[in-house]
Amino acid sequence: MTTRIVTWNINSVRIRIPLLKQLVAEMSPDIICLQETKVTDEEFPLTSLQSLGFPHIYFTGQKSYNGVAILSKFPLSNVQYMSVAGSADKRHIAATLPDGTQLHNFYVPAGGDIPDPELNPAYGFKLRFVEDMTKWAHTHSQLATKLIIVGDFNIAPMEHDVWSHKQLLNVVSHTPAEVERLNALQSSLAWCDVGRHFTKHDEKLYSWWSYRNRDWRKSNRGRRLDHIWVSKNLTTALKSFHIHSDARDWKLEESGPSDHVPVMIDIAL
Repeated sequence: MTTRIVTWNINSVRIRIPLLKQLVAEMSPDIICLQETKVTDEEFPLTSLQSLGFPHIYFTGQKSYNGVAILSKFPLSNVQYMSVAGSADKRHIAATLPDGTQLHNFYVPAGGDIPDPELNPAYGFKLRFVEDMTKWAHTHSQLATKLIIVGDFNIAPMEHDVWSHKQLLNVVSHTPAEVERLNALQSSLAWCDVGRHFTKHDEKLYSWWSYRNRDWRKSNRGRRLDHIWVSKNLTTALKSFHIHSDARDWKLEESGPSDHVPVMIDIAL
């Protein structure tokens, strides 16, 4: 069976329910992984999201910050929440798909503006967060488990994952320290970066455009911050990949767009 999985930093789920409805209409996903839901579990809009065709929803969140969720058309099992880098932030949720594949949804910290862990503790926290993800991945290195990790990693690792490699080398999200740690995470399990599996490394590939860009299409100063990786034993199951950049223009009466757009894979599970 081919399963369509979408990951999206929605930047407040309650505000953007109409845009989720549009996503479902245009992309027909089987599973949606959300980051930055920005809502406590008590106020999570469960009924509204179930009405979009996802009876099985799992979530963990906090007021005004962070928060992750998995929306599924079919039941999932073994739902888990992991504390990363010793933080109580709600930045991870996982569940097991019917075929036994483990799906992990991460929201990596943005890291602030100054790329110095001494001057900017948020940047240091981001580096430790990715290091902890690597330690977690190493625990699976001797297992035959099928794994998918998705989410807003807040790091654009490759030269053509940003609009200007030279100008962004000292900008948080593309600094050498971040890229080094994300590369270590990828090496931990020989992860397949699905975006670059389907797209040549010398082609520009973005999933985020700043709100500061008046005309994001014209300037196209984007970054690839949102990722889907699969364990090596799932590489042959991959069918297709798509970044739905048109979602950056979605504007309804109730809400404007997120600065991130949905990222999708089709995979045979």
